[in-house]
Amino acid sequence: MRIPWGMRKEQAKGHRDTEFSEELSSNVSKDLAAYQSGPDSGIRVDPTPITLGDELKVEYRGLLVQSGAEEVYLHYGFGPGDWRYVQEVPMAMEADGTWSATVQAGEAGRFSFCFRDSAGNWDNNSGRNWSYEIHGGDWH
Repeated sequence: MRIPWGMRKEQAKGHRDTEFSEELSSNVSKDLAAYQSGPDSGIRVDPTPITLGDELKVEYRGLLVQSGAEEVYLHYGFGPGDWRYVQEVPMAMEADGTWSATVQAGEAGRFSFCFRDSAGNWDNNSGRNWSYEIHGGDWH
């Protein structure tokens, strides 16, 4: 039976609860390592932050690439809200196996995007897509 931490602390009355301390230390270390390294989704946008008018290089080495896609397309649009000016451009494979495309941040709001391959498979970040804020160049 596991005793809640508050009760254990009271029962210990100054004695160290080694089982709890080791468990906490282990969990904190795992959580901290995950937080510091973060998940690698295989997506990179440069530059960030994005300013209206910037030329954006989008790099992709995610799920479709890992599944052996022969062609990858960047499907993107601008917001806020529903995507506007939706476009799709073919991506080029670089020497390291990363696919890349360059587009212009031509509308204010948000730059939202996902990817598809030539077989009609999509990588849309589990239905959330990817999205970056585009600022107008004025920092307040």
